[in-house]
Amino acid sequence: MYHPYNIRRSCCYWPIHRRYCIPDMNSPANLLPEATLPDNTSSEAAAYNPLSSLEAALFLAKEPLPIRRLAQSANLPEGTKTKALLRELNEQYDREQSAFCITEAADGYQLRTRPEFAPYLVRMQGVPPAVRLSQQAMETLTVIAYKQPVSRTGVEEVRGVQCGEIIRQLLDQDLVKIAGRSNELGRPFLYATTKKFFLIFGLKNLNDLP
Repeated sequence: MYHPYNIRRSCCYWPIHRRYCIPDMNSPANLLPEATLPDNTSSEAAAYNPLSSLEAALFLAKEPLPIRRLAQSANLPEGTKTKALLRELNEQYDREQSAFCITEAADGYQLRTRPEFAPYLVRMQGVPPAVRLSQQAMETLTVIAYKQPVSRTGVEEVRGVQCGEIIRQLLDQDLVKIAGRSNELGRPFLYATTKKFFLIFGLKNLNDLP
């Protein structure tokens, strides 16, 4: 059940780089007299495209957005309508063989590059390196993921070796967090996985563990 290979070793996705398109207000094209400015209200309403609005919201999101926040950001109705649009947009990316895809991770949705582009993206400046873990770290992380919240003693009972140093490394990498204290003697710390853990391994939530 706790075999480390049940969880993928590294992340193959990256959120896309975001660019904001802000008009230059000093440009002659934008220095029109106030009286000549057109009323774009009706044209904007006619040009509104729910699919494009959803794509724009995903493009600018810095982290996975829950369906409710995503719907609000894209000015869409919550629930099945937004989920249907997400599926439609992903199908469109598949048909066009796009470099992007929408993934569900950490209880939210995010626009990411496809895993097959990972070997090229890692060469680019500013792209975070893939998380690499030793066999011992993977085994420890797997136990914590399945048994959380769990104490260091609880992890060591499963692995059969001391895990204090490895847990500290996982804390430093923000893959594990302190989730409280046990009621056992000495009230040891309890450990659980972080949001970064779900992002790195592409998991929606704990129910998505293999």
